[in-house]
Amino acid sequence: MKWYPWLNAPYRHILARYQEGHGHHALLLHAAKGSGESSLCYALARWLICQRPQGIKSCGECHSCRLMLAGTHPDFYQPEPEKGRLSLGVDGIRQIIDPLYNHAQQGGAKVVWLPQSELLTEQAANALLKTLEEPPERTYFLLGCREPSRLLPTLRSRCLYWHLAPVDEAVGLLWLSRQGVGSDEQARTALRLSSGAPLAALELLQPDRWAERLALCAGLGQALAQRNFLMLLPMLNKDKDDEPLYWLLTLLTDALKWQQGAGRFMINQDQARLVSDLGERYQSGTLHHQLHQWLRCRGQWQEIAGVNRELLVTNQLLNWEEDALNERMHSWTL
Repeated sequence: MKWYPWLNAPYRHILARYQEGHGHHALLLHAAKGSGESSLCYALARWLICQRPQGIKSCGECHSCRLMLAGTHPDFYQPEPEKGRLSLGVDGIRQIIDPLYNHAQQGGAKVVWLPQSELLTEQAANALLKTLEEPPERTYFLLGCREPSRLLPTLRSRCLYWHLAPVDEAVGLLWLSRQGVGSDEQARTALRLSSGAPLAALELLQPDRWAERLALCAGLGQALAQRNFLMLLPMLNKDKDDEPLYWLLTLLTDALKWQQGAGRFMINQDQARLVSDLGERYQSGTLHHQLHQWLRCRGQWQEIAGVNRELLVTNQLLNWEEDALNERMHSWTL
């Protein structure tokens, strides 16, 4: 698994607790998608399970290290959802709990890694909770999560919470430049669109994905000029993909920043003309209203099972057209 330079400091800080004998048996690592948290958890697991660790590094030579490198260590558990399911059920958790109370097959530590603990069903979380309350000897749990609020409070309370902070922009830009993708302006925009997560920014900068975003920006420019927002429907109504809707939200937010003279804090650094056009066309009240409505639309999109996404987006685009018309008529009466 690859290693990334921004992980060095959190790795050392977390590991220092274990080296001092004060390491928590359950670590809840909160990180944005694309931060490299999987690499961090894997490295921690390698150290915990290594038979002859060398300082802050696993030795890479003992039998446990060789088994970890081969992906066949019997005391390393990574339960995953069943094929075709989006949640991790109680059966998958129970399958690993019983072996945890047995002696480690390699005579060392046992490590459970849950990359996305939000996938736990309530039953699965409760089953895991009992083990976290009374953990077997030398057993460690590494739980990754995007949104801690989606976990049971009782589960969170049994873990040591650790937030993997966003990568410093200068560090992220340097790393992206070494990957040879995009200009400095594009890299900065991609980083800000990805909440400072370099791996997510790199994924966004891939030609096909970046072209999708540019198409939305161009489409919004045409929609503003022609006062026809419905033309954005095919660009926003993407099955299981709400990123285009997020891109639109950032453009509205940037327009409000532009109105306040805070352009240097804009997310979409490569779309200054489009952002200024939005800021000039609409009063802040209209932009705030649209931002609120689109956030509400996105929330319904994500939280209501079986919701008609096309109908939601169509309704909101028509709402925007009505707002635009009302503002235009109001300007004529002044």
